Formats: sequence, C-alpha cells, structure tokens
Amino acid sequence: MSVDLDACFQAAEAVAREAGKMIRKAFHEEKEIETKISVADLVTKTDQQVEAMIMSTLREKFPTHSFIGEESASAGVKTEWTDNPTWIIDPIDGTTNFVHSFPYTAVSIALSVNKQIVIGIVYNVMLDNMYTAKKAQGAFCNAQTKLKVTSTTDLGKALVCAEFGSNREPDILDAKLKSMRSIIEKAHGIRSMGSAALNMCNVASGCIDAYAEYGIHAWDMAAGMLIVEEAGGIVMNTNGEPLDLMERRVLCASNKDIAQQLSACLIDIPFQRD
Repeated sequence: MSVDLDACFQAAEAVAREAGKMIRKAFHEEKEIETKISVADLVTKTDQQVEAMIMSTLREKFPTHSFIGEESASAGVKTEWTDNPTWIIDPIDGTTNFVHSFPYTAVSIALSVNKQIVIGIVYNVMLDNMYTAKKAQGAFCNAQTKLKVTSTTDLGKALVCAEFGSNREPDILDAKLKSMRSIIEKAHGIRSMGSAALNMCNVASGCIDAYAEYGIHAWDMAAGMLIVEEAGGIVMNTNGEPLDLMERRVLCASNKDIAQQLSACLIDIPFQRD
C-alpha cells in the first residue's frame, strides 16, 4: 500500500495539538479517575476522550489504516500489529502525572508501515514541546531544534532514566529496586519522571544519556523509538537484542557502549507479550 508520509505527518502533528488543547483544559480540573491492574495504574475520562478524538480524526483521513491505542486495548480490543499502515497511540503518556497536575505528560502518536516505525510525534503538552521524527529525515523539537544524543560512553558519567511503573507485585518491585541500586552505584544519577515517551525524547535531546523500563507497551515507546534513532541514538531490548515493540521492555541510549553497560545492571523481568 502506498502511503503519503508527508500527509500522515501533518495530520498526526495537527491532531496531537488538538489533543493538547483537550488535555490543557482538563489539567487543573478535578479528574474522573479509574484504576486498571493496580492502584497505580490509572485512567481518566480525558484519556478516553482524547484517544477517541485522535482515532476518529485519523480514521476519517486514512480509512484503510489500522489502529493500536492504549485505552482501546484496556477496553478489550485485541492488539494486532500487521504490515498494514498502523497508528500506535498513547493519548496521555504519564497519566499519573496528569492526575496530579505534574507538568510532564505527553501525547504520543506513531505510524508504522510494514512493521517499521516511519513517523513519531511526542507532544509535551504543558511545556509546549513538539518532538517529531520522520524515517531517515532526522528528529526535531518544535520543528527548529535538531535533536542529537550525547557523546557520553561511560555509565559512570551518565544520567539515567528508570521507572518503577504501575505494577506493584513484590517480586517485580524487588527486581526493579535491585536494578536501580546497580545503576546508581555506577551512574551520576537516576531520574524517574513518569513518562516513557518523554524519557526517550530526553535521550534524543541529549539531556539524558540512557533510559530503561520493564512492563510498558508499544504505545509508550513506538514514537519515542524513532525519535531516538533519528537523533543518532540506539534502541533495543533490555538484554541487548533488537527491540520488539510487543515484548513490553525497552532500553535506549546515546550509543551502544552506554546501552551495554546499562543492560548489565538490569535484572530481567518477564512480562506477557501484548
């Protein structure tokens, strides 16, 4: 199937800005909150409304395309990733931040063709930073600043992002805490900001050297993956193998040296595939 990437890119950026308007309007209002798998796995009515708006807008423009969305999956829609042009959407990445009015939340929209991510849009709504990438055309913030990863190759001189996630099972928390300890014994520091997509954009921007997380989903990392790669970074599985978006784990870094050093700090945590 022939895909007009420029038209897709323009539509994705425009709908991300419309989603941002909805999120900003609700940001400081009282939220209607529900939980999913744990007390820390939250969803709001705004998440659902934003995803519905994004999907309906893109579906009207691209009726033959497929869709994967966080809230659709939570509602029981089966996640099917095929060669067909597929939009992968997280309406509010960092929902817990949104619930607490912490201004580190994003709209994440990616387009895959033949299971290759070709467009990535991550919009930091409250800070009004639009991170974008098109395959083989570089990554940018607000269309003007070209993104580039750091040149740091030593984990001992690195700043790393790592997250606890929403799963509260004791064994999983223990493994993550041990990994965190292993990282902090080596790195300059750890930051846990609560948004996978924005963590990846921070690696692309050069203000973070590496990021790793277990238990996330394709919609958390699809757009950020392309943005990191187009900024010169590397994205892989936590054990160093090629990234599988359905495998619920990610490691990205400014280069292979940092990636391998970070991977060696991590305790593997098995999660069921999406």
